[in-house]
Amino acid sequence: MKTKKCIKFSNRMNLLLTIILFALWVSVFVIHGMAGAVSWALLKLVLAPIGVIFFIACCIIIVIRIIKHKNIAQNVLTLLLLFIFSFPILMLVNIIPMKYPVKLENVSPSLTIDSPFHESVLVGWGGDSVKNNAPHVIWASERWAYDLVIEPKGIDSPNLVDYGIYDKKIYAPIAGVVVAAYDKEEDIPPNTEEFLSMEGNYVYIKIDKTETYLLLNHLKKDSVVVNVGDKLNVGEYIGNIGNSGSTSEPHLHIHHQRENPTKTIFPIFAEGLPLYFSINEKNVMPISGDIIESSFDMQ
Repeated sequence: MKTKKCIKFSNRMNLLLTIILFALWVSVFVIHGMAGAVSWALLKLVLAPIGVIFFIACCIIIVIRIIKHKNIAQNVLTLLLLFIFSFPILMLVNIIPMKYPVKLENVSPSLTIDSPFHESVLVGWGGDSVKNNAPHVIWASERWAYDLVIEPKGIDSPNLVDYGIYDKKIYAPIAGVVVAAYDKEEDIPPNTEEFLSMEGNYVYIKIDKTETYLLLNHLKKDSVVVNVGDKLNVGEYIGNIGNSGSTSEPHLHIHHQRENPTKTIFPIFAEGLPLYFSINEKNVMPISGDIIESSFDMQ
């Protein structure tokens, strides 16, 4: 009787695991959108760590049952399902860096913007591949995000003023309405983990034409000059680059997403959208190492 109950429990557990895995991976690979973004985050951040714990526990149970000469067929199936459950942990810790599985040509709307600077900037991270955009493409919300810097950068200096982009002014790269603006978080020393939030200080812009949102993060404390509700024109001064939030050194993080960032439960629960720069009258998606020239009139 006890054996039958154990088998029945194992069958139900295996069925539940199968349904959960199927629903989440279908959302990621087929449905996409918000469902895919949330499923991807849950698979990596929540279910994978839990799966690892249960995978280890299942291994121990199997060893015990083998020692006691008991049938392990159901346990092996459970172990296999838990392995699939746990697999995303390898992506989370970048042992297997995998970009969020959606094709650029299948996602719309895209957005083309001008450079937000009045001088040339270097793309630290950007593009559609893990090679050129490793920190971003692994998340749905930042699938086509950019980190922009100015030389000197990566110099391992503890002084923010030694970094070329620090305190540089940024300007609206596209017309839209400010839906969020914040600049009360302190700039942190480079290469430290003393941040209070992931985004730091920011300005978020709603693009009327596409009904989507452009996010600009890691701005300098007390530098933002725009307010919620302001209608921005291209080239309008926004604020200055700082080193607030989760950042190793001063840079501008910028990305395009479908959902209003003020209404998402977590920043990663959003669908990232393609973002291009207008360069020589062409829509270009620059990659790591590329230079973006200013499109503003330098007078």
